[in-house]
Amino acid sequence: MPINVTMPALSPTMIEGKLAKWTKKEGDKIKSGDVLAEIETDKATMEVEAVDEGVLGKILVAEGTEGVAVNTVIAMIFEEGETANDIGTPSAPKAIALQKSVEVPVSVSVATSAMKSGSRVFATPLARRMAVQMGVDLSKVQGSGPHGRIVKADIGKDVAVAPVAQIARPASAGPDAKKLADLLGMTYKELPNNNIRKVVASRLVESKQTIPHFYLTVECRLDDLMTARERINTEAKGAFKLSVNDFVIKAVAMALKAYPAANVSWTDEAILQFDHADISVAVSTPNGLMTPIVKAAETKGLRQISEEVKDLAGRAREGKLKPIEFQGGTFSVSNLGMFGVSEFAAIINPPQACILAVGAGEEKPYARDGVIMIGTFMKCTLSVDHRAVDGSVGAEFLQFFKRYIENPINMLV
Repeated sequence: MPINVTMPALSPTMIEGKLAKWTKKEGDKIKSGDVLAEIETDKATMEVEAVDEGVLGKILVAEGTEGVAVNTVIAMIFEEGETANDIGTPSAPKAIALQKSVEVPVSVSVATSAMKSGSRVFATPLARRMAVQMGVDLSKVQGSGPHGRIVKADIGKDVAVAPVAQIARPASAGPDAKKLADLLGMTYKELPNNNIRKVVASRLVESKQTIPHFYLTVECRLDDLMTARERINTEAKGAFKLSVNDFVIKAVAMALKAYPAANVSWTDEAILQFDHADISVAVSTPNGLMTPIVKAAETKGLRQISEEVKDLAGRAREGKLKPIEFQGGTFSVSNLGMFGVSEFAAIINPPQACILAVGAGEEKPYARDGVIMIGTFMKCTLSVDHRAVDGSVGAEFLQFFKRYIENPINMLV
């Protein structure tokens, strides 16, 4: 029987997506691993790969279509010998309540044929992952796919189904800008919002409205850091080049290692305190804001952090990040110093509890031992979720951060 290709859920927050492009056309032969389409998710544009072979028999959703709900059948693949007469009506996908969040790979599964033979169970990769998450014994499941192969819909047949939570879409505040502009005869051009911008906007509103933010600002003297950076870059002779932001990321990670009370997330049942400092780095891209992650940054040297950030930022701008590279993170860093911004406060990136907003390094006079001197100073503002981090905890974290920034040699110890 024909195989349904469905709109995949490529991130935990995705409830719909845009079918940006078909890379195969009707009648093309499909092999396992072939890229079928490009999907614009709430975070990036990603490729969807086939996990079985056949012929792309029918495309049901045209490229460029927006607002395609997750699990909607977007195409059908024929097995050998099948024709358009075998299509019938695509079956509606079943909603399945997972007990835990599932880590979704880039190569999203397409329901494929399988079967059972003796003690061996044949099932699609997605069905196997879902069975593990839900504690389902595949040997006791009757497959409904071609030749009896178990597909994802079979896993949910005997499991209580819970309604899928929808992301609240808050109404726009104030008057409608378009209607007002038209009424006043203002001229403008429309720049359509892609899915990334829509979801980022929704999450920012949700964060600001539901998380009790408070803010703490500390000023750090950068003279020793700038001297160390210049010396390291000179001795590297072009092999690599460290930025101030690389030192900031390392200092944040080391401060979280030394003071893990700030490396947390809030849940209604408990505060989660993480073992590693996974630092999300805010990156501006043509499609909107992305936050790729430097994993376990406290274990990495400055050069490795620098190279990872350059690689992640480059692929973020190209829309080529894997979900695991931008989902999660325990703490965020947003740096606008390169644009000459002296000081700002960032919005928390949920479910994280803290984000550090980094301003520009600026020269100014200061007094030391009664002597007026000139130094370079940088203001950093910590936005904090007061549910998970108290004021004293946030202040204590900033003291650790300040010590590492002002004495960068301590990062190497």
